[in-house]
Amino acid sequence: MMVTTTIEEDIARDYAHGALEEAIQAGLRRMGHSGTTVRGEDLVGIDQFHVGGHQATADLAEQMGLGPGMSVLDIGSGIGGVARFLARHYGCTVVGIDLTPEYVAVAEALTRLVGPVEGVSFQVASATDLPGGAGRFDAASMLHVGMNIPDKDKLCVEVARALKPGGRFAIYDVMQVGGNQLDYPLPWASTAATSFVAEPTVYRRALEAAGFDILAERNRREFAVEFFRRVKSRQSESGPPPLGLHILMGAEAQTKIANLMRNIEIGAIAPIELICRRR
Repeated sequence: MMVTTTIEEDIARDYAHGALEEAIQAGLRRMGHSGTTVRGEDLVGIDQFHVGGHQATADLAEQMGLGPGMSVLDIGSGIGGVARFLARHYGCTVVGIDLTPEYVAVAEALTRLVGPVEGVSFQVASATDLPGGAGRFDAASMLHVGMNIPDKDKLCVEVARALKPGGRFAIYDVMQVGGNQLDYPLPWASTAATSFVAEPTVYRRALEAAGFDILAERNRREFAVEFFRRVKSRQSESGPPPLGLHILMGAEAQTKIANLMRNIEIGAIAPIELICRRR
């Protein structure tokens, strides 16, 4: 009997590692950390799964108008790096959602490991079927997630439903900015079957139709090129770090990163920020 799967199930399976927590613990030991000496900053090499890492997170967060006591939804929270950053630096309560059960379990484990991180929780959920009632959150973030979401309209409608009026939605996604065919595999998809990279105009139309005003847009191609230049320079001197994104991406990590860099350099794609406000 043929077993069929949904796109979301295929995406979750692509991201799943199988022994991710153990691999991270092994990397921490190689860095000289025991289970009682781990700090949040020790994880920045792996828990910020997007171009630009920690700096990109900080840059986006600065534009979200966050403050103590605010509630934030982090869409596609991965292993929890962005959620922990927002909670620690801004005093927010953060709910992270992700399609991949293993990522949610590891996010919870890492949050306990580096604690205390008050007000951070994670659950398995879809960006197009968000948990909770209407107007639950003051703000939402989404970093390098939309590339796996085919229905941008439904995504934006769901986020608008989840946000209070005036709430900000901060997006940092890889978007199509040129007509070139993409080379696969890429960090978010092994093949085009689970890749839904779209032009900024697609996002703008979906956001505006869902009731958002776009406050700012920024193409971060040059930031990305410089980020990868620094990464390449460091790795040419000392090799991959004990704890890095290559652990998340598995055996094809080198190829995925090389394809991403090439696609950005030739102008096919670029990481784009969109800062939006719910009407």
